[in-house]
Amino acid sequence: MPDPLKDKKIVLGVCGGIAAYKAADFLRCLVKSGAEARIIMTRAAKAFVGPVTFEALSGHPVWADMFDGRKDGAFRHIVWAGGADAVVIIPATANIIGKMAHGIADDPLTTFILAAKSPVLVCPSMNARMYENSVVQDNIERLRRAGMHVVDPETGLLACGSRGAGRLADIGTVAEELRCLLAPQDLAGKRVLVTAGPTQEPIDPARFISNPSSGKMGYAIARAARRRGARVVLISGPNTLADPHGVTVIRLRTAEEMFDAVMAHADESTIIIKAAAVSDWKPARYFQHKVKKDEMQQQLPLEQTGDILKALAVKKKDKAVVGFAAETQDLQENARAKLAEKSLDLIVANLIGQADSGFGSDANQVSVFYKDGRTEALPLMDKGELADILLDRVLEVKKV
Repeated sequence: MPDPLKDKKIVLGVCGGIAAYKAADFLRCLVKSGAEARIIMTRAAKAFVGPVTFEALSGHPVWADMFDGRKDGAFRHIVWAGGADAVVIIPATANIIGKMAHGIADDPLTTFILAAKSPVLVCPSMNARMYENSVVQDNIERLRRAGMHVVDPETGLLACGSRGAGRLADIGTVAEELRCLLAPQDLAGKRVLVTAGPTQEPIDPARFISNPSSGKMGYAIARAARRRGARVVLISGPNTLADPHGVTVIRLRTAEEMFDAVMAHADESTIIIKAAAVSDWKPARYFQHKVKKDEMQQQLPLEQTGDILKALAVKKKDKAVVGFAAETQDLQENARAKLAEKSLDLIVANLIGQADSGFGSDANQVSVFYKDGRTEALPLMDKGELADILLDRVLEVKKV
């Protein structure tokens, strides 16, 4: 599945707040994702950022005055509203929020909003005292009741020098919310549990056993499932990735901790995708101090960790369970053995050690093995694209 923003027609409303310059960054994100954007600016917005900036980035003239140019005739607001897949107001000032909440239409943006039938994403940005004002909060709730979607602002340092709620949400967060609005909601009502990343099995305070997994595949699956309407729990081993927006993230370290977390959430889950590279072995004992070479006596005694997929087979019932297998040889034989042994609905397997695929890479090349004996070899692709394909395959083989 391509990026939900690709080929979509987005109308971007820019208002007169200090965060107006961030709307240009958001526009770049839209264009990079393959969307076509048209811009409506309020008169106040032009005091912060010039229309030429948005014209250069979008490739389209900016609409800022109600009757300027008349290129689309007197019904420009109707024409644009009819062709829009979504609308984003960024930054949404207290003024524009109040106007939209009460149906005022006295400029291009508010007139257009009243005509729009597509999803509207409102991104408030203002001083904390203004944002917390009961009138503003009432207006925001009116927008929600009217079916508009609001991306809550962040708490942090504001332009006035104070700290509080009212800072425009991160541009990446806004883009992700927009993708959720435009993606098919075929996982609505489903609960998806995903594991990701490596585990670390400590030897002493300075050393541990681990593997090169970055967690990128699992995080991509969690984001894709959330976009498609699922409630997602992501159980993650140590990594440097940011928490996916809108996903419940449980961070932990060891295989034992991951085992316990998965078991605690398995019963409530509809789909379980175990993409984490969990260590099969851990040190038989933990040393409280940094071990010297002569203390180790040339060997490190190991013991097996708990088998999460094997334990899940007992709890499976009608759940869809997907496993991953990273192999260096005998890919098909090892994958099929794991598929049968762990009672999986499908297993995703790849050969590791390739520079452009697998551990640490943004791309992956895998083969999918099914219970009915089928094998599907997929080409090298971005892990985000692969995540959607894997979710498609789960829905094809399992009614959940």
